[in-house]
Amino acid sequence: MMGRWLYGALFVVLLPIGLWAWASATATDVPVAVAWPTPVGLSLAATGAALLLSGMIAIRIYGGGLPMNAYPPPKYVERGVYRLLPHPIYAGFVMLVAGVSIMAGSASGLWLISPLVALGCAALVLGYERHDMAGRFGRAPRVVLPEATDERPSAIDRGAFYLFVLAPWAALYEVVIALGPVRDALGAQFAFEKRLPVVSIYLVTLLAPLLAATRRDLRTFCVRGLLSMAIAFPLLFLAPPTEYASVPVIWALLAAEVFANRWRKLAWIWRGWAVAAATSCVTAGRHPIVDVVGGLLTFCVAVRAHALWEVVRRSSERVANSWREWRIGPVRVINHGVYVGVGAALAFAVAEIMAGPEARTAILVAAVAAVVGAALWAQYVEGSPQLLRPFGFYGGLLGGTLGALAAPLLGATTWLVLAAFSAGGPWAQALGRLRCLVQGCCHGRPAAESIGIRYRHPRSRVCKMTGWTEVPLHPTPIYSLLWNVLVGLVMARLWFAGAPLHLIAGLYFILNGLGRFVEEAWRGEPQTPVYARLRLYQWAAIVSVLAGALMTALGRSGSAPGASFDWKAALAAAAFGCLVFAAMGVDFPASNRRFSRLV
Repeated sequence: MMGRWLYGALFVVLLPIGLWAWASATATDVPVAVAWPTPVGLSLAATGAALLLSGMIAIRIYGGGLPMNAYPPPKYVERGVYRLLPHPIYAGFVMLVAGVSIMAGSASGLWLISPLVALGCAALVLGYERHDMAGRFGRAPRVVLPEATDERPSAIDRGAFYLFVLAPWAALYEVVIALGPVRDALGAQFAFEKRLPVVSIYLVTLLAPLLAATRRDLRTFCVRGLLSMAIAFPLLFLAPPTEYASVPVIWALLAAEVFANRWRKLAWIWRGWAVAAATSCVTAGRHPIVDVVGGLLTFCVAVRAHALWEVVRRSSERVANSWREWRIGPVRVINHGVYVGVGAALAFAVAEIMAGPEARTAILVAAVAAVVGAALWAQYVEGSPQLLRPFGFYGGLLGGTLGALAAPLLGATTWLVLAAFSAGGPWAQALGRLRCLVQGCCHGRPAAESIGIRYRHPRSRVCKMTGWTEVPLHPTPIYSLLWNVLVGLVMARLWFAGAPLHLIAGLYFILNGLGRFVEEAWRGEPQTPVYARLRLYQWAAIVSVLAGALMTALGRSGSAPGASFDWKAALAAAAFGCLVFAAMGVDFPASNRRFSRLV
């Protein structure tokens, strides 16, 4: 009972107080106005509180327990508010945080804390609750989108579009608008693009889910909208705030397909309308041609998502089975070291370009410390007679952070070095995941044939250390690669917007930790220990998130400087890349000494 009280106090008392303190501590780091009046915030907060309380009551009445992951209810709940929403408590809490932030006029609360709370809730669901409920009840929380059947959509099915597709689109759009232009942004509009009014698009989009003929059509509309969101917003995040024609273009094309499927004989009319709407975005004088083309390409990618994923899946499988090695006496050179070497060189180059040449020595010291830290960390976590020279990411993160502390002795500041590596780190991780594919580390658990990749090379750790040879496994390194690309774009956007250095570094720790928490839940490595129902690296991810929050709250630094490039940066990056290649791609396979053998 004491554990239940303490767990409840953590989320009901300490978490709200901590979020309020966090928003107050970062108030000066988010110079963005809160445009909505107090009544809007009050309505949002009241709706969120109602959802949150309704979810708690439903779990108590129908589940026979409390909404606590550490002390979960014994029964699966799908009654009450859970008939409408799979996660009303989390949805309500996010709305409550955003509403209170608007009421308080807190820009940090609205634009920083609320999105991170939403991402944290999503990470908890995807990284723990979904798997836990599948293990305890044999089923995960229901999917909120309509099923792919030929039945007529229900009112709940149609409402799902507005709640789970259109509302997130609108929220993300407001975030992008509020952030304003990137520093030194260039427009992409020609003088002749200023003539006619825009053809109405949003009214047709709002009507599309109401007129969808089948659940299958409605689900396709929702899925394509979400996929377009995943593609468009990372790009919009880097664009000037007045050039967002891709948003109406995407919705015009998606909505036209819904109407074309309902009235097939008039399909050409609807598709023609979509083309006219896209054209009017240019002739209205507010949107450039290049942005409209981006919307068209985004639509094409969303429509062909299954085919594109199949290309990615098959390519990943080929990389996973592409092991090559060359012997030179007692030395072995392995091809997968190229990926991590190129990634390290790219990260070093980005870090130095962002920080400037005066920080070159400090960056080099921190980079070498990261490699040493990764090796030492893994010796205590992953070392074995089969793996004498492993490398662990969190050891690299810790080592690089400690190395950055020496920056003041080398003509730079600690925050500058940390922020610079936060800008370059995601790209090193993204390319480094290709090495994971070849080596077979960080592999996933069994998956469906349409999702998983098969490992068959005898050198792969999957084939040597598990019984999953030729078994489809989740391509978790690819999941990580995609997330790191997204994080890299966020870091670049913040840097070019002149965000405070401590905010950039802290957000990197937070976003990296959230992604790793989810990724780890889909991994299948048997040697990773589990503590209190969470895998070791999930606990490390939680520490990363907390450390990042403390950086953003307690750190004080100047704004990110303008980027600068010189050829010495490229040479230094190449040299560091060669060093990392030697560390992670060259070994002595006949030796049993510590650090001698990679596999």
